Amino acid sequence: MTPEFRRPTRTGSFRRAAVARAGRLDAVFLRWQRSARSDAFLYRFTLATRVLLVVAFIPTGLVKLLGRRFTTMSLDYPIGAFFETLYRSGLYWHFIGAGQVVAGLCLLVPATATLGAVLFFPILLNIFVITLSYDFHFTPVVTGLMLLANLYLLGWDYDRLRPILGAPGGAVGGLAAPREHRLGRAEWATYVVGTAAAVSLHANMRLGLFPRWWSVPLLLAGAACAVVAVAYAWALCRSGRPAGRVALGEAGGSARGAG
Repeated sequence: MTPEFRRPTRTGSFRRAAVARAGRLDAVFLRWQRSARSDAFLYRFTLATRVLLVVAFIPTGLVKLLGRRFTTMSLDYPIGAFFETLYRSGLYWHFIGAGQVVAGLCLLVPATATLGAVLFFPILLNIFVITLSYDFHFTPVVTGLMLLANLYLLGWDYDRLRPILGAPGGAVGGLAAPREHRLGRAEWATYVVGTAAAVSLHANMRLGLFPRWWSVPLLLAGAACAVVAVAYAWALCRSGRPAGRVALGEAGGSARGAG
């Protein structure tokens, strides 16, 4: 007797096609991640993106966690009534604040930065949809850019998220940022001091933790660190070498010599 011939089912063909498309998309993401992580400038851009999200959300999260109102807008406006409803919920208000603070702290620590980016995604997506639902004027532009920044951070750590997404294949190696692209001590100190100053300034504006006159030195310290960080990035672009390993004066001298 001849074996029975079974025609391939439509479900099986669809599954194989879906797996093939997922594999191609996975390869595209991995190629982008490998290219991005080999770029010293994008390495610094990623750090700056994390810092901006931390500065934006840890102080505002503390406002909610400590049971403070987020805004003093009149209840006659839908936005004011919305935030007042959230504030009066009590436990849920604290829960929102705790989530923002935990996500920000995770994003600060390199070992937990991927977890921080994952935690921020539902937070930012929710905020973006809220700003679209109410008359926030141009605020959806800001929240939309924050959401895009969060998606960039998720893409930066795509290799760590592949198992969760069910991507084909095993672990992928060789995606860590090259050691020579990492920050030197002076550049690390710039990011640390600048982040601390910016978080403190925003927290002081929201919570009044320090005397008002503290805002001036905090603002100057944060601005100075931002300028130095940009100068390091500029030196990196001009010299073609990692900014953490190049003296700014040397980069300027080489630029003048090339001119």
